[in-house]
Amino acid sequence: MISKAMRLARVGSGSELVAALLVALGFPCIMLAAILPNLWFFAAAAAVTYLADRYLHHCGSYLINRLAAVRAGLSIRFLVRQLLLILLLSRMGYGEEPLFYVTVACLLAFYGLQAPQSTIVTLIRLRRKLPVATRNIDLAAVRISDAPPQSLMSRPAEKMLHLDVFSMVGVLVAVETGVDGIAYAGLGLTLVLALGYLLLLLPYVRPKRLVGSADKVLGAVDAWLGEYKPTVVLYFSGSKESAYQANMWLETMAQVEGRPMILLRERNILPQLAETSVPVLCVPGGVHLMNLDLSSVRVALYAANVGKNIHLLRVPTMKHVFIGHGDSDKIASVNPYSKVYDEVWTAGRAGRDRYALADVGVRDEDIVEVGRPQLATIQSWSGTQRNPIPTVLYAPTWEGWDDNPGNTSLLLAGENIVRRLLEAERPVRLLYKPHPFTGTRSARAKAVHQRITEMIEQAAAARTTDSRWAEQTAAGQGERAEARAEMARIEARLAELAGGGRVARDEAELSRDSLADPAREAETARLRDEWNAASWRAQGWWEHRVITGAQMRLYDCFNESDAMVSDISSVVSDFIASGKPYAVTDSAELGEEEFRRQNTAVRAAVILSNSAAELDELLTAVTDPASDALADARLELKQYLLGPDEPTSIVQFNTAVKELAARSQARNAGVNKSLGEPVSG
Repeated sequence: MISKAMRLARVGSGSELVAALLVALGFPCIMLAAILPNLWFFAAAAAVTYLADRYLHHCGSYLINRLAAVRAGLSIRFLVRQLLLILLLSRMGYGEEPLFYVTVACLLAFYGLQAPQSTIVTLIRLRRKLPVATRNIDLAAVRISDAPPQSLMSRPAEKMLHLDVFSMVGVLVAVETGVDGIAYAGLGLTLVLALGYLLLLLPYVRPKRLVGSADKVLGAVDAWLGEYKPTVVLYFSGSKESAYQANMWLETMAQVEGRPMILLRERNILPQLAETSVPVLCVPGGVHLMNLDLSSVRVALYAANVGKNIHLLRVPTMKHVFIGHGDSDKIASVNPYSKVYDEVWTAGRAGRDRYALADVGVRDEDIVEVGRPQLATIQSWSGTQRNPIPTVLYAPTWEGWDDNPGNTSLLLAGENIVRRLLEAERPVRLLYKPHPFTGTRSARAKAVHQRITEMIEQAAAARTTDSRWAEQTAAGQGERAEARAEMARIEARLAELAGGGRVARDEAELSRDSLADPAREAETARLRDEWNAASWRAQGWWEHRVITGAQMRLYDCFNESDAMVSDISSVVSDFIASGKPYAVTDSAELGEEEFRRQNTAVRAAVILSNSAAELDELLTAVTDPASDALADARLELKQYLLGPDEPTSIVQFNTAVKELAARSQARNAGVNKSLGEPVSG
């Protein structure tokens, strides 16, 4: 019942639900205490509402917005509590006393100070909000001053309103003790602090502390574009959770021949973007984007099929290419929308054949095979397992936008897969890395994920006390402690590099200060590699592990594992680059023959039913390579899906960019010639 109530209320924890109930019940109790009147009952109920309200704000509860929607917003709640304090004074016989009038006057004055404070905060935010946000772009032409301290700008309404607690405590103590001076002191402290808050904000509304107009900022960006003259753009739009789709192309963009740029459309993607020295320009407004000078761009690359792509697709002076964010047999890989692009780039022959079979209007001559440059860090299988026991990675994809049982193995097979691996006759080490979207749409998927996590964590805890691993546990304690210390050292250095000695306090300041630093980027990349290596050393080769978040990279999990279990997704195609045994779950129960026919990437896989009974075949292929009947099929499939090893993928990719850029330039020259205009470079 509690979990159902949590889902209905859309809260993340039981404590959050309890806090919401305390707020809802606390105010009627305050009103009842004021009417009775009962001072201690009033004080207790008021304290509960203060604390519960503070907790909900601290955890960013969804219910905070819902309260505002039903006319019980933050300001209203504080005002009602103050009015009930006035009612309490009246009911306790203070209606004609100076304390009553002073309390009313001070609370009204406090209310009056809230308006200018809110106005100033809003003005500062509006005037410091740039029409664009940038990384690695010099905005020196725009005067961007330091942002106000976060202590002033973070949750300002909440901070201002909570100053009334001094008045509340002072008045209640005065009523209890009969010493009116205590009330006057509390009321005075509230007003002094509120006025002080207002005065601290005032310097930041002076003209020299505000950012220039939108036209000035856009003019500076256009001037930079005219000087840098980007030739290749990675265009991306999506939710903050989808930022990984752009992140997977950052390293490739840094290696592109020409002058690359990342063009984003949503501000909330920027904080999720990985470190890069490539210039990043975020333009949320469609009109602003259309007015930017992008005449130097010859090739635009699109990592996702989204509606906002049309804002750049409308530009005829550049060639548009769909590169996607992975290679898989999912329906998204043959989206009919793809025919709007000049070309579609696939990893290997499989992508070309996939479009031909789908017959969605993408012409064969518009498909170019460029390999998968991102897979360069995936290590090829040596034919033997890395450790005394095999490591199996379970990397299911998410539940998708509909309830098709074939979307993910998590719902129908996930717990069976995990249970069989944890209880395998011969010990297995399990790594579980779910898709970042897991549970975002389906509460059922989220629940299964949580149960799987609990199963693995319990099994991991049991191994720490298992006599079979006691010797290894004792022998490796020193090495693991060293690894953890190294991780802490690296994390501290990464934080220092990310802050550059000073953490930017708002988006404008970050855009001003985040200029490319190749030395810092190189050190950051090296440290992240070292952190990942240390992270594996920090745990034993027999210890199960749940891996979430972006810090532990998927390809590092590939390299650490000896085999993988997954679903129909680009993860499978990428893992095939390793040549290691893998299994894919037929969650929709199509049957092995039909499942292989429909999905290219499973041709060399062990096919699992939802019971996962076939896992023994996968484990045998790892522990006894001589019995691995699918080894040759995996090598053949690797070339079909991902293309040849030579030339390397980045060479193929750069060749495709140069050839398409030349076509774009030829097209523009032809159009200019026909119009009698000079040919631009």
